[in-house]
Amino acid sequence: MSSDSVDSGIEIDEIVSAFKTSVVVRDRKHMLKTYKKCFVGSEAVDVLVKKDIVSNRKDAVAVGQVMLAEGIFHHVLREHQFEDAKLFYQFTEGHGEKVTKVQDGSKVSWSDFIRPVTKETDDSLQPAMPASAATPEIDFNISEQLAPLDEHNLRLLDSVHPSAWQDPKAKPKYHMVVIGAGTGGLVTAAGSAGVGARVAMIEKNLLGGDCLNYGCVPSKALISAAKAYYAVTNQKGLTEMGITVEGATIDFGKVMERLRRLRADIAHNDSAERFASKLGVDVYLGHAKFLDKNTVEVNGQKLTFARCTIATGGSPRLPDVSGIKELFEAYHKKEEGAPAIVTNESIFNLTELPPRFAAIGNGAIGLEIAQSMTRFGSETTVFGRGGRIMGKEDADIAKILQDQMSSEGTNFELGVEKYVSLKKTGRTNGSYPEMEMQVLLKGGESKTFLFDALLVAAGRTPNVGSLDLEKAAVKYDKKEGVIVNDRLETSSKGIFAVGDCCTAYKFTHVADFMARIVIRNSLFFGKDKFSKLIIPWCTYTEPEVAHVGLYEQDIAKKGQVVTVQKDFADNDRAILEGETEGFVRIHTLKGSDKILGASIVGANAGNLISELTLAMNADYGLGSIASVIHPYPTQAEAIRAAGDLLNKNRLTPTVRAVLRQVLKFQN
Repeated sequence: MSSDSVDSGIEIDEIVSAFKTSVVVRDRKHMLKTYKKCFVGSEAVDVLVKKDIVSNRKDAVAVGQVMLAEGIFHHVLREHQFEDAKLFYQFTEGHGEKVTKVQDGSKVSWSDFIRPVTKETDDSLQPAMPASAATPEIDFNISEQLAPLDEHNLRLLDSVHPSAWQDPKAKPKYHMVVIGAGTGGLVTAAGSAGVGARVAMIEKNLLGGDCLNYGCVPSKALISAAKAYYAVTNQKGLTEMGITVEGATIDFGKVMERLRRLRADIAHNDSAERFASKLGVDVYLGHAKFLDKNTVEVNGQKLTFARCTIATGGSPRLPDVSGIKELFEAYHKKEEGAPAIVTNESIFNLTELPPRFAAIGNGAIGLEIAQSMTRFGSETTVFGRGGRIMGKEDADIAKILQDQMSSEGTNFELGVEKYVSLKKTGRTNGSYPEMEMQVLLKGGESKTFLFDALLVAAGRTPNVGSLDLEKAAVKYDKKEGVIVNDRLETSSKGIFAVGDCCTAYKFTHVADFMARIVIRNSLFFGKDKFSKLIIPWCTYTEPEVAHVGLYEQDIAKKGQVVTVQKDFADNDRAILEGETEGFVRIHTLKGSDKILGASIVGANAGNLISELTLAMNADYGLGSIASVIHPYPTQAEAIRAAGDLLNKNRLTPTVRAVLRQVLKFQN
């Protein structure tokens, strides 16, 4: 199909017209019965390929399935889907119309099939994600600004929001319009343009979204510096190795300058110039709003589309604490004397180390930053409500991390019933205005804490409220985001959504793969399902905590489970590195070696989890991993050893008896 036509490969009417004029329709006989005016499935596939409507027979079947689902034709006995076989099909009278009815006689609409993508399916290996802590959200959003405006941040802005950028003139119609240029939006735009589609991408803030500007990239730069400093100041570990380091100091300003420099170096990959000049995407810098189901407006221009993807991401959510909104707003307006209340969108603007640092929230963001600040020398406290950190991870895994952080000096207050109030004290600690927070603990005790900087990491809110989604008939929830089905399509046909604006799995790599699903499903009649994705993740503390697939409590719904565990204390490489804390834990279905889920806590857990993710994707069992040679000595050997342990445990008494008899014959 030619990519020059806007609707080529996208609008079904042109395909139907070409198909109907080419396929042979006549009376046909089978088993002494005559079927009137029908065509053969395999012949229809021939037509779709020969007419260059599709490139291969597999795609032809997919197109045929779409036409059948649209009610354009049906199997003569209504017993089969469309197949590349000698099956008879007839065109439906008034074929362009839906014929399915509900009990009241009305037509079934697309919205009848809408369900959240996080809904469990019988064969999904995605775990249930816990809801955010019960902190009522405040309807408050302030535009975060990069600071300081040094050469590195100016270079970043030149890439991801150039001041002299001029929007292109809108084309008559786009195959795909993407709203939002975070990971999900960038991948959707690049992938769609890469297959020949005409693409527009709209971003009101910074291209690259959270990952580049406020998330993965800057946080890992901060963590790497903290890890290096801890390595040379952890006297116990160094003494055991016969190493003495004296006089090591930290220059927090230089740590943050390096962070800004590396972020700017990486930014070109997400730059407006690259997407416009090299990838052929029309890039618009402005606020998009829907006008109807096929049109959005940005900066006074109307963009008409055949397909659209919403990829607007999310924003930090402020907990309901008396005084926090006013102080937060004052700090971000740079009012004199305002205390430093930051989110992930502003913490990387700091240039001086706060003497006392606090974090509300004990998930990945709060813990990664808290451990780093402790290592740099801040007196750090982490607050939470659930009595423990990392609520979605296994309790013993969370304890290993909490014990490590506590040993480094991080304080934990995890029994908070209510955050009562936050206010300035009027004092300063160096350049930081001091603040005071009063909390009520679950036992009824009231406590007051003093600190100089507060990180709010208590959940995120989807960015959906200012798009005029109602005009496009897109259903959404202010807390959960855009509502999509398992194929990531919204309640408005042809409009899709990806990333943090529509899923509980708020990870860069998930947004990436959601975008790949949307490209296939929106432009090429794909039927890919989000629930089929095997999703790993990692918290980049030390030790790291990584997970993929189901947790033990999830697996209980699927039947009996066998769990095997190998401790790094038994792994030679971990012993030699002095990194023996932690383990590999793998869940398999009883009676087989099928991997249902795995957790790893320890050094390099984020890298190690990929082997198990690959195995799960390929349906490669844990017992089979035991037969794969792993280099010695490596920490990855713990995974192979877990496979050995599973195989050993699967030897029943009967099998053992048989093996003993076989050995007798060897004598």
